[in-house]
Amino acid sequence: MRKTAQLWKYLIADFISASVAWLIFNILRYYDVAQYDGLNSFCSFLLYPRVLFVQLIIPFYWIVLHYYSGYYNKPFDKSRLSEFFVTLQTSIVGIIIIFFAILLNGIPEYFHLYYRQFVILFSIQFLITYFLRVLITNRAIKKIHRREWAIKALILGTGKNAHAVMNMLNKETSAMGYRVSGFVDVETMAGARCDGKESNPEENVLGNIEDLDSLIAKHGVEELIVAIDSEEDTVLLNLLYSLYHYKLPIRLPVNHVRILTGGVKVRTITGVPLVDVTDNNLSEAEKNIKHSLDKLFSAIILILLSPVYAYLAIKVKTDSPGAVFLKQERIGYMGKPFNIYKFRTMKEDAERNGPLLSSGENDPRVTKFGRFMRKYRLDELPQFWNVLLGDMSIVGPRPERKYYIDYIVKRAPYYYLLHNVRPGITSWGMVKYGYASTVGQMIERMQYDILYYENMSLLLDLKILIYTVKTILTGKGI
Repeated sequence: MRKTAQLWKYLIADFISASVAWLIFNILRYYDVAQYDGLNSFCSFLLYPRVLFVQLIIPFYWIVLHYYSGYYNKPFDKSRLSEFFVTLQTSIVGIIIIFFAILLNGIPEYFHLYYRQFVILFSIQFLITYFLRVLITNRAIKKIHRREWAIKALILGTGKNAHAVMNMLNKETSAMGYRVSGFVDVETMAGARCDGKESNPEENVLGNIEDLDSLIAKHGVEELIVAIDSEEDTVLLNLLYSLYHYKLPIRLPVNHVRILTGGVKVRTITGVPLVDVTDNNLSEAEKNIKHSLDKLFSAIILILLSPVYAYLAIKVKTDSPGAVFLKQERIGYMGKPFNIYKFRTMKEDAERNGPLLSSGENDPRVTKFGRFMRKYRLDELPQFWNVLLGDMSIVGPRPERKYYIDYIVKRAPYYYLLHNVRPGITSWGMVKYGYASTVGQMIERMQYDILYYENMSLLLDLKILIYTVKTILTGKGI
């Protein structure tokens, strides 16, 4: 609730900033140009239909631009320095767009005025926006320092690491407020303690891992901090994976990061480097842009290729008895199960004896038309609906069934990192490796997906899409 209130403060401040900045600019613009265009009063200029229309829409334009800068993603995760640069960059981009879309009209005798107006508008927009933002941020920082506002957290573990984290977060010099409700006793499946220390009721141990659901609800927990003493990487990774479905940030002390790959962000809090292992390498701006482009592109594909969908559906139905679409449960973002949709390429009873991977081009379970669709990856087309629903992205690690994930993590426990991003229709692994017919091959293909995770960017997504199109056109899908 507090995050929502803080977000609304920034939204209202940015709306006011944009409205006031544009009004001030219009006053200056009137005396520069408008009074020479037959508008003999400022009121008539402001009420001129085009001027009035722009005055009304310009605040919404800036709100959209600030959204795509990623500024609103984390209302409390701000510093005055980063706020300065984000506001500066967005102001420059926004004013350039306005300059060419609205102000510049190609009249040579006004060019010297336009460039001056560019500088004036940029200065007004940036200064007012940044000033109001800093007021809100400063007030939030003061409340955090006075511990009037604090992130409610639980520490999973009761050993040495857990107590060290608790002591550091409780320091008076803490730059970021945490209110730790207590410890959670973490045990392995076999019942042996992960942290090598007996629980002590006097040490504020609230319960064990089985009680976590109720503890999160009771204490209004906003973040989970994992600080166990176990030296076994598998124990930690399995614990992390069990926490994803809570959809809360999960942080680790830096000494636990040895088991992770390089694709994590570090934020120093009160001298203790805590790693958010539910984050990825995309910037907040890239996350918003990627998500919007996914939705837009998927909607366009579903509309434009609707005749192709209809044709493929008819062919699947006439090629062999059974349903047109295959619906399978896969594990997606943050470990959440979802139903993936594909055109059916196998006989209806292909998995009557349980889950079984395709053995490749000569798999007898694949239908004649199914083999053609696999070759050109046409069976994947229904997954654009999954993207539109928000379960998938166009580019991302391929989602797997839990049945196979349980096998994969025994040999490659870091597979869990891939759940920090939305799974994709296409991936680096699919482009470079293709379909996998064994768990071993799935692990080999996963190496490419781990590389993608560590190097995520919009440019890399574009490269993967280009290679995917090449794969489809050359019929190298199998």
